[in-house]
Amino acid sequence: MRAILGLGVAISLAACGGKKGGDDDDMSPDACVGIECDIVDCAAMSLPPTSISGTVFAPNGTLPLNGVNVYVPRDPLPPFVEGATCDRCQTTLPGSPVAQTISGADGKFQLDNVPPGANIPLVVTTGKWRRVVTIANVSQCMNNMVGAADTRLPKNKAEGDIPKIALTTGSADSLECLVHKLGIDDAEVTTSTGNGRVHFYHGNGVSKLAAGGTMTEATPFWASVDTLKAYDIVFLSCEGDQNPNTKPQAALDAMKAYADLGGRVFASHWHNIWVGGNFKDNNPNLAPPVWKDIATWTGGDGNPGDPILIDEVSNPKGPLFADWMLNVGGSTVRDQIKQTAGTERRTALTVDTTRAERWVQTQTADANPKMGGPQMFQFTTPNEVQQDQRCGKVVFTDMHVSGGPRGGDYPDCGPNDLSAQEKALAFMFFDIASCVGGIF
Repeated sequence: MRAILGLGVAISLAACGGKKGGDDDDMSPDACVGIECDIVDCAAMSLPPTSISGTVFAPNGTLPLNGVNVYVPRDPLPPFVEGATCDRCQTTLPGSPVAQTISGADGKFQLDNVPPGANIPLVVTTGKWRRVVTIANVSQCMNNMVGAADTRLPKNKAEGDIPKIALTTGSADSLECLVHKLGIDDAEVTTSTGNGRVHFYHGNGVSKLAAGGTMTEATPFWASVDTLKAYDIVFLSCEGDQNPNTKPQAALDAMKAYADLGGRVFASHWHNIWVGGNFKDNNPNLAPPVWKDIATWTGGDGNPGDPILIDEVSNPKGPLFADWMLNVGGSTVRDQIKQTAGTERRTALTVDTTRAERWVQTQTADANPKMGGPQMFQFTTPNEVQQDQRCGKVVFTDMHVSGGPRGGDYPDCGPNDLSAQEKALAFMFFDIASCVGGIF
């Protein structure tokens, strides 16, 4: 997250002495500018602060989200730079916030010491997700509740900014249905030639959109860093096998180069080839540089055991993730995630926790792996440089979207209810978009 000052803790950046219509010609420490000059010292009147509160939701308006920046800007917001860019967390929030906070594990936030008055702007943002709404009236020295309709992330580009996303379809997972279930408008899902914010490419899964259009093949798409870097995030749905014939060394190199530029890569199950190389065929000549040593793998694809377990030790965000999963019903017992029958998979055996964050771990003790093998992990890139020089993220998960592909044109996705493991995937769906920083 950008400018992290503690979850759920608001700050006020105004020091204006109650003056309205401040003069910004005087750049002395007590000079105020714009709406920050309207902030009222409610404490001096023995009254509570002027505040704005609510809950941040996913675009579907029902799934609360943690770790999302919420703030009142003083200045106009610049547009985002589209595509792979280095977005590190020490970067300050744009628009000169006069008050800012971060949504908590329950999605709730409260901004204190905001300017009262008419038409107050409110920004809800994480990574390149951003929505700006105007609050018609903020009453001074009291709490002003904002409804869910105004505090969810945008579901289409008319409502705000959505990262430019590429998604490849697969025969053994349906990450495309996670996009649908999280509330992104189907009109924003197009082929690579469309103007939607989410472009689908054909791996070996669904190939057509119900609204019309046949997807471009994934093989040439991921073979070129120039094609990849046009996107902020790339999601790769499991194809049921590594399929090394469609992922030559040049493609593995291109994917790493994309992430190193600041791209985000979300790889499901047998897309482990991008991280571990062609270990299934025991081919050491087809492997990415650097990444291949981050984890160890098995081609046996064992059962991870049920439930799988949240790692609160190896992952700095583990306690927050565990809190969030309890809040949204993804866990009924802390640190436990029940898997949907038929989706239990495990290909990762170990992960180097000095180079990656283990988010979810297995509990199985069968023929191959040790207890506590990774079920989902994340690392930042370039992984070979110092942490303060890294720009991109890679998430690997053996967890699947429930039910797998159904065979029809998109969106043939069934009910919108999220399973426990889909809620865990949803957490990562939005977390991967956030800025790079912290321990990894």
